Amino acid sequence: MSQSTEELLDAVPFRVTNPELIPAERYYDPHFFELEKEKLWPHVWQMACRLEEIPEIGDYVEYTNLGKSVLVVRTKNGVKALHNACRHRGVKLATGAGNCAKQGFVCPFHGWRYNLEGKNTFVFGKQIFSEELLDQAEISLQPCRVEFWGGCAFINFDDDAPSLLESLGPVAERLNARHVDQLKMDWWYATELPTNWKLAMEAFQEGYHTMKTHPQLHQLSALGNSYGIDSDGLVLNRGLSARDTVNMHVDFLARLSSGMGGMVHGTEVAVLEKLRDMDVPEDPLAATMAFYARAHEEITVDARARGVPIFDIAKVAQEVEFHAVEFMFPHYFLLPMMGAMSSYRIRPLTPETCLFEIWSLVLRPEGEAYDTPKAPIVLPYDSSEFPEIPQQDYSNLPLQQEGLHAGEFKFMRLSKQHEGMISNYQRLIDGYIAGLESNRLARGAQIVNAGFEGPITDIGF
Repeated sequence: MSQSTEELLDAVPFRVTNPELIPAERYYDPHFFELEKEKLWPHVWQMACRLEEIPEIGDYVEYTNLGKSVLVVRTKNGVKALHNACRHRGVKLATGAGNCAKQGFVCPFHGWRYNLEGKNTFVFGKQIFSEELLDQAEISLQPCRVEFWGGCAFINFDDDAPSLLESLGPVAERLNARHVDQLKMDWWYATELPTNWKLAMEAFQEGYHTMKTHPQLHQLSALGNSYGIDSDGLVLNRGLSARDTVNMHVDFLARLSSGMGGMVHGTEVAVLEKLRDMDVPEDPLAATMAFYARAHEEITVDARARGVPIFDIAKVAQEVEFHAVEFMFPHYFLLPMMGAMSSYRIRPLTPETCLFEIWSLVLRPEGEAYDTPKAPIVLPYDSSEFPEIPQQDYSNLPLQQEGLHAGEFKFMRLSKQHEGMISNYQRLIDGYIAGLESNRLARGAQIVNAGFEGPITDIGF
């Protein structure tokens, strides 16, 4: 007799039973980490690389996660993904990134060779092997499932998992409207955080931390505080004039640009600075609406004049819902604002460490000369070379990981309205560990792939 959904979920250690309480052990328990490694990561779509990393035939990049290694390579017939192990005795064929157009992949141990498609083209001394061991299908590199969206290649180790677009759901259309597939890298940073991968993600699934962690942004919020009265009894920016409101919006977006990069690009700030003296209604709220309408229009006009493949920002903003942070389960984020975006990718390393990458992405004129990053700039997590906002976030996360061990801390306590994204994706992880049906998990992912500051939601189980 098959087990019920509830029975399967009940077997998950440290399961989320109250959506507003997340057990602390999920962020450091070695057994829970091993369950994620076994039950979650082999069955989900992982962002393996940006396609602009491999523009030429023969270009490849290695994607690694939890001991698995895949080569994503551009061939004459498109982009392929191949398991990175020689079919002789398992040696990794390549690391990092490079171009193998001239000789394909050559095993450094015994010299077996493979073309860009993964077909074995040479076995040294093949006469010494039994003929049945050298069947072409067996000695060619094994393909890994790969699909494409948003200018990226995504891989999945599960050939039976629902497609990438089925798993993404509506978030793909929201971002397609903003030409996500045409974004290009401006810069790319990476760091190793002494933090569980889920903690690293959760810092970007709510804005509640802005007041304390990013006071420079909180103080420039012309619309005030959405969480009610501050602890000191002060509501921000009440009584601003319409002119002051416009200037504060420009200051806020400029500070967001300098602090993050992609969310508001420097080219967009240059346009916004010219709007400080624009005519606005006397009512501050009406002035805000007028400012953003004009900002959307002027940034679109400026971008098109420079040959940028920009969408109509005002039209898309009115017709297509979007959020300042868009999440794609299990580990990828895009952060849109105007035409540019920031992006995050997080990968687990150990139960209490992770690799965190940040991109600044921009729509660039076709054919414009630019030195596209080939690899991330890797910095210590406490480096002052990071932009301001990541510096502030990275300062909290190691302290949070340490605090989980301080004693008598049992649960994260979530706001059901503002921190719901955390609960939603954590409960989806439980579904994977429980081994629920893949189509059901994909439907859950479509719900989880929601926006910043979302409420706790029914994900279907």
